[in-house]
Amino acid sequence: MLRLPSIRGVFSEIADQAVKDRMTYRGFLAELLMAECDDRDRRRSERQIKAANFPREKSLRAFNFDADPNIDPATVHTLASCDWIKKGQPLCLIGDSGTGKSHMLIALGTEAAMKGYRVRYTLATKLVNELVEAADEKQLNKTIARYGRVDLLCID
Repeated sequence: MLRLPSIRGVFSEIADQAVKDRMTYRGFLAELLMAECDDRDRRRSERQIKAANFPREKSLRAFNFDADPNIDPATVHTLASCDWIKKGQPLCLIGDSGTGKSHMLIALGTEAAMKGYRVRYTLATKLVNELVEAADEKQLNKTIARYGRVDLLCID
């Protein structure tokens, strides 16, 4: 992931550029604030991705669309816009073993996290075990509520 520096890290560089470009004080301040906003957005995305608990890093750029001609890149990139999450629509990836379902699931989940959605990744077996244990301990409602707080639940 691209690492953008905070105000502290870019102050000298922006100040030097401001002098060179004869930037106004407002322009200089705007540049500093943009650097801070970019840094906050980056850190928020990193936190969201970490909180999702993905087992490995995957991206749509690394997905091999040539491996399966039935997967339409345009459809996948439309899904990456995350409008379906905003509308509360489910997505189910179905295919044979080795066709890239897990890669696609993690990549789309990562895109959602980068856009600010709360995402959680889990294996289906782990989720079932967790729900059974929660029911045994009379904590099922609490466990379901915890999963209900995410915008996207990725079950692999």
